[in-house]
Amino acid sequence: MSVQASAEIQRLAERAGIADIAARVFARERLSRADGVRLYGADLHAVGALANHVRERMHGDLAYFNVNQHVNYTNICNKLCRFCAFQRLPGQEGAYVMRPEEVAAKIRACQDEPVTEVHMVAGIYPKLPYEYYLDIVRAVKAERPAIHVKAFTMIELMQIARRAKRPLAEVLPELREAGLGSCPGGGAEVFSDRVRDLGYDKKNTGDEWLATARTVHEAGLRSNCTMLHGHIETIEERIDHLDRLRLLQDETHGFQTYIPLSFHPANNEWSHLPGPSALDELREIAVGRLMLDNIDHVKAYWIMLSIPVAQLALSFGADDVDGTVVEEKIYHEAGATTPQRVQRAELVQWIRDAGRVPVERDTLYNVLWSEDATLAAVGHAAPVMA
Repeated sequence: MSVQASAEIQRLAERAGIADIAARVFARERLSRADGVRLYGADLHAVGALANHVRERMHGDLAYFNVNQHVNYTNICNKLCRFCAFQRLPGQEGAYVMRPEEVAAKIRACQDEPVTEVHMVAGIYPKLPYEYYLDIVRAVKAERPAIHVKAFTMIELMQIARRAKRPLAEVLPELREAGLGSCPGGGAEVFSDRVRDLGYDKKNTGDEWLATARTVHEAGLRSNCTMLHGHIETIEERIDHLDRLRLLQDETHGFQTYIPLSFHPANNEWSHLPGPSALDELREIAVGRLMLDNIDHVKAYWIMLSIPVAQLALSFGADDVDGTVVEEKIYHEAGATTPQRVQRAELVQWIRDAGRVPVERDTLYNVLWSEDATLAAVGHAAPVMA
C-alpha cells in the first residue's frame, strides 16, 4: 500500500476516533476485545478502510472462488432452532432424507461441469445410522473420485460419533477413509450461553463446538468457522465469539476461512426481527478481518449477501466469494432471494467488476487458475503475505 493510501486511512481513523486502533493494525498487533467493541461504533468507512488494508496486505488484489455444489442430504432435525426455516420433523410435509444413491445422482447431474468440491450439510436426524454417513461420502467419491468432500458441521460430527458409540477421534479416520476431505464451519451460531438458551437450547454449547473443532484439527482435517449475526446477540457477544475462534486458531491452526453468516428472518420463529442491513453485513466482514489476525481468509458468501454486497465486501476485508453453488436450500428456505447457482464465468466477471483479480482455488486454497500470471501454474498454493 502506498504512503498516500496509508495516510488517508490514518486520517479516516483519526476522524472516527480510532487512530490508536489503526496504529495497532499498521503495527500488526493483535486487537483487544475492547478494540473490537469500539469498531462496531466507529465510522464504517474508516473500519472498512482498515480491514481492506489488512486484506490487501495479505492477499493483494486477489479474490478467490471455487466451482462447487451443495447437497443438503436431509432436512429432518430435532434441534428446533428458532432461527431455522430449513428444518422439518419426521412425517411433516416436505421432510426428506436422501438415500446414498440419490446423493450420487446429485453429483452425477453435474458431471459435465468442472466441480471440484461438494459441500454437504444437513439436519440432525437421530434415526440415521452411523453407516449412513459413511455411505453418502462413499457414494459421492464413487461417482466422482477426484471431488473434494467438505461435509458435516461440528454438531453433525457430534451426532455421527454418538451413533457410532465411539469418541469422535476414533470415528474421524473412518470418515476420512470413506472420502471426507475437510469440514465446513456452520452450526457455531453465537457461542453465548444466553443466546443459545433463547434460540437453540437443544444444540451444542459454544464450548462443545470448539472442542469438536479442536478434535477435527487434531485429526489433520481443516475446517472453516462462522458466526450467525444480526438477531438477538449483543456486540460484546459477537466479540467474545471472535476472540474464542482466534484463541483456538492459535492452538490448532486448523481454520482456513471465517464466514460471517447473516440471519435471515423469513419463515422462522424470529421472523419479527429485522435482520442485518447491507451496512451491518459489511461491518461484520470488516470487524472479522481485523479481529481474526490468524485466520487467512474471510469469505463474503454471496448466497446470503447478494451479489452487489459481496462485491463491495471485497473492499471491506473479504478475499473470497465462495463458489458456483448448486441447489442451496438452507438459506433459501429462510428467504434468500439470490440465485441457486451461477456459472463460473459469471463469478469471474463479478470479481473483475469489483476491481479484483479472480483466482479459482480448490477447497484447500491451491490455485487452479488465475488471471495473475504469477499464480497461473496449476497447483501453486494461494499466497498469504501477512
